[in-house]
Amino acid sequence: MQKKIHIKKGDSVMVITGESKGQKGRVLEVNRDKNRAIVESVNMVSKHTKPNAKAPQGGILKKEAPVHISNLMLIDPTTGKPTRVGKKLNEKDKLVRYSKKSGEEIK
Repeated sequence: MQKKIHIKKGDSVMVITGESKGQKGRVLEVNRDKNRAIVESVNMVSKHTKPNAKAPQGGILKKEAPVHISNLMLIDPTTGKPTRVGKKLNEKDKLVRYSKKSGEEIK
């Protein structure tokens, strides 16, 4: 059984604690097994690479490192501020995520 996670790929999130606190970005990938997510331009690390077909020059590449899910908070689409996420049934009896701050459904 997979773990329930409050964010999905493509969501806009804000880092609420840690070295990248306050930074916003879009979720590129979610790893449910390790409870981590990769967020665009957040938690950048330097990776040293040897020359290869992909990077003929080699050198130091900047890339995103995973951030723990507990350090991320979804950004409310209406207010643009971080919000907690709840789940409820909509009119069509489908389980949907909603913003606790504004009550709006999250697509």
